[in-house]
Amino acid sequence: MHEFERNRHSFYSLYYHLVVVTKYRKKCISKEMHHRLKEIAEDIFSRFKCKLIEINGEEDHVHLLFKAPPQVQLSKLINNFKTVSSRYIRKEFQNELSKYYWKPYFWSNSYMIFSTGGTPLEVIKKYIEEQDKHSLTPPS
Repeated sequence: MHEFERNRHSFYSLYYHLVVVTKYRKKCISKEMHHRLKEIAEDIFSRFKCKLIEINGEEDHVHLLFKAPPQVQLSKLINNFKTVSSRYIRKEFQNELSKYYWKPYFWSNSYMIFSTGGTPLEVIKKYIEEQDKHSLTPPS
């Protein structure tokens, strides 16, 4: 059963899975960087009224699971996260990253995001297809 959030005009349950990778897939993210990325992500996502549920990853990428209200523009949220976290990480871990990047890089320009709704698309499609069969007019 879904827990729905509510705002002024809607009920919603929107969960997303975001994956961001380092520039050139360099294996440069240390445990300390992962810890700092979690702190940065929690701050940024909360400013966008989103809730970070989980963050984890490996040396060359990070997975983030979060829920967001419908008015959030995902591209702006992701761009903000990548820009701000890159700036902090490059500044705070400059010595470690200098082995991998000689320009101010951290994240790749690309990312992957997908919704994580619990209902299979076939069920939704069937529900929509059957809408005309459930008329509000009483049977004769």
